[in-house]
Amino acid sequence: MSNQPEPPPVPLRVRRAGAVVLGIAVAVVAYGLVSRAAQNARVRAATAEQALPAVAVVKPVSTDDGGDMVLPGRLQAFIRAPIYARVPGYLKTWTHDIGARVRAGAVLAEIDTPDLDQQLAQARADLAVAEANAKLAEVSARRWQALAGTDAVSRQDVDQRTFTWHASLAQVKSAQANVDRLTAEAGFKRLLAPFDGVVTARTTDIGALIDVGAAGGAELFEVSEIDRLRVYVSVPQNDAPAVPPGTRASIGVPERPGRVYAGVVEASAQAVDPATGTVLMQIIVDNHSGEMMPGDYASVRLHVRGAGTTLSVPASALIFDARGLSVATLGPEGRVRLKHVTIARDLGATIEIASGIAPTDRVIENPPDGVAEGTQVRDVGSGVGQKQGGRG
Repeated sequence: MSNQPEPPPVPLRVRRAGAVVLGIAVAVVAYGLVSRAAQNARVRAATAEQALPAVAVVKPVSTDDGGDMVLPGRLQAFIRAPIYARVPGYLKTWTHDIGARVRAGAVLAEIDTPDLDQQLAQARADLAVAEANAKLAEVSARRWQALAGTDAVSRQDVDQRTFTWHASLAQVKSAQANVDRLTAEAGFKRLLAPFDGVVTARTTDIGALIDVGAAGGAELFEVSEIDRLRVYVSVPQNDAPAVPPGTRASIGVPERPGRVYAGVVEASAQAVDPATGTVLMQIIVDNHSGEMMPGDYASVRLHVRGAGTTLSVPASALIFDARGLSVATLGPEGRVRLKHVTIARDLGATIEIASGIAPTDRVIENPPDGVAEGTQVRDVGSGVGQKQGGRG
């Protein structure tokens, strides 16, 4: 047994201080572990959130269906007449160039027709021969008829001379008809304006070989009446009932910025073009000022009366897949809800929706590829959106 003395006991104060230090150390370690775990959780949550597809949402825009409808149109002359040749020959002269205003009956050009002139001369000569033969047959027939009461000639000979006279008269009529026909054709050596208008095309020149139009000859002139113009516009079939004849229209053309020309819908084709799903409408507009031109592009604003409101969304919001046409909306907890829709009208950048969405829906402006019902997405705020306003 050792005789060494036992160590003195640790004072209570020291033991308490050690316990405090140990507790603090344990608390620091525990706090560090908890902080590290919380930080890791936040990092994982932030990473998971950043991994979600980012989307921008817009609210559908309510559009007053009774507002104006703006559609592209095309101007055409009220009357347009291509001028072709009726007789062959060579162009002798022309008197009116493009842009010239002409009156009805004005001479546009004259054709030199040597072949026709010779045919007409021959026909007149044939007529003279037929008339001479008919005169001789008449004299002979009358002489034989005078001898019919005697026994000098037979009845058969008298009848033969009479029939020869009548046949000669028929040949005279035939020759006269041929002369009249060729004379009428000779009248077409001069090309005349069919109505008051403007020469909008000239495709020939002096010395050019002229063929008959019906035989493949080219158009020589074009005369158009432009004091009034026809504007043709294709109206979507859904909107066609809202554009009856008498609907007012405002027409603008690019070369006259700020100018508006008034017109009225005169007629409807009353048929839907299956290729475009539109109905052709005709508008008449006054153009006595001559500021608009046939063939010009026009922006047509139709002042229509609608029956309610429609909702429009950006065209980029539409989704086409095997299930049909739909839009993606952002539901609770950031999950996608797909809604099937029907289109009322395609305006290019925006689409008017006939059914399927509500004004309170949050529509995803550019749905990510492969988006499906219930997909978790991340809302990054409102998209560009649309301006509130009427149609067009």
